[in-house]
Amino acid sequence: MISSSLIYDWLSSVNLEIFKKKSILIIGSGFIAREYCKIFQYLKCQNVIILGNSEKSSKKLADEYKFKYIFGGFEKKLNQIEKKDLVIICTPIHLLLEATKLCLSSGQKNILIEKPGTLYPEELLKINKQITDQTVKIGFNRILYPSQLYLKKLIENEEITSCHFRFTEWIDTINFEKYQKDAYNRWGISNSLHVIGMAFNLIENPKKISSYQQGGFDWHPSGSIFTGSGLSKKNIPFSYHADWESLGSWDIEIFTKGNSYRLKPLEELYVFDTSSKNWKKMETKTIFLNLKPGLGEQVIMMLSDEESIQDYLISLSNASELIKTTEQIFAYD
Repeated sequence: MISSSLIYDWLSSVNLEIFKKKSILIIGSGFIAREYCKIFQYLKCQNVIILGNSEKSSKKLADEYKFKYIFGGFEKKLNQIEKKDLVIICTPIHLLLEATKLCLSSGQKNILIEKPGTLYPEELLKINKQITDQTVKIGFNRILYPSQLYLKKLIENEEITSCHFRFTEWIDTINFEKYQKDAYNRWGISNSLHVIGMAFNLIENPKKISSYQQGGFDWHPSGSIFTGSGLSKKNIPFSYHADWESLGSWDIEIFTKGNSYRLKPLEELYVFDTSSKNWKKMETKTIFLNLKPGLGEQVIMMLSDEESIQDYLISLSNASELIKTTEQIFAYD
């Protein structure tokens, strides 16, 4: 696989003009679809179609960014749409895989599915078996944060000794009217997977893990406090903690023989300065200023003609393995 150094440098210097004439289909017209529209507006793409359920939401979003729209739902309309350079699926979670199946059967070849793709890992493996000459990736945009990529670039030349990460959720901010019941029952996959995925992207997925849960809520009965530890496939010891009954944040710490690094907030990278005994912010580079971090990066990587660039993104099998690990962390049946 291509190194993080090369990805970081490519993303920092790529000529965005080459993406202007690409054809795009966005399936969905909600919040995330809007964030993608901002990216394509920034890239000056003209050939963008939004496919939504209702005429009102589809037209409103398309008019705002001067794109085209189709309404009536992907179930009815997808097979009427010609092949695009990129299809982005950003429907509600329970519809992501159904839209993916229809994209594959209707001849689309380059597909980006919003995370998590599904709440159940075996479903991703079933879809994976249907893939022949298509490229299908899961949009874990946080692994493409400039802070994450620059950290990966730095640790390519250092020996990681351990990792610790935290994923406490602010449950008072959760909108319990937005998703179906199983999305809340599996909130660790629906939401906490963002930081868990970043951590294991840095040290690789576990080969051993011991997980402990305590407490729980009506909407999340498997637990509310989560601790554990293990060993990654790179033989890096890791530990984690989350207490949804208290207060806290998402963050990741990477310890090497020469340095300690912290992503807190995840969008920013800090290194421990031995002279001042304080955390020092490190400067990172991005060409997508004032846009949702990582989103533009994954879009242009999907649009790249270089297979090695696309291969850096999360495959269905990799996502399935990551969701299985998350099931262990949260004790999901």
